[in-house]
Amino acid sequence: MSGLARRNLLAGGGVAVAFMLMAGGVYAGDAIEVSVIIKDHKFEPPTLKVPAGKPFVLKVDNQDAAAEEFECKKLNIEKIIAGKSTGIVRVRALKPGTYDFVGEFHEDTANGTMVAE
Repeated sequence: MSGLARRNLLAGGGVAVAFMLMAGGVYAGDAIEVSVIIKDHKFEPPTLKVPAGKPFVLKVDNQDAAAEEFECKKLNIEKIIAGKSTGIVRVRALKPGTYDFVGEFHEDTANGTMVAE
């Protein structure tokens, strides 16, 4: 490969990498994050306001020593969050409405609602 061809290939690759980094930066900057805490086998806050029509990331911070399973039957979401750790749940764009969720291991106390508006 000639020197000119090699430089063009490297320059093109650099442009492609720069484009991917910019695209990733835009996505990361636009990502909506919603957080909920599990403490004493309860969700705090018990009601989450989420954007309708936009996907979002739900950060579940389990401050209890015991594991908990975040479950939203209506959205077919199940995610086990180990004790003293944080789990990430990626949620698709929702239609306006109410979506109940529970901590399946402590359903009697760990329950909440997502309101998409």
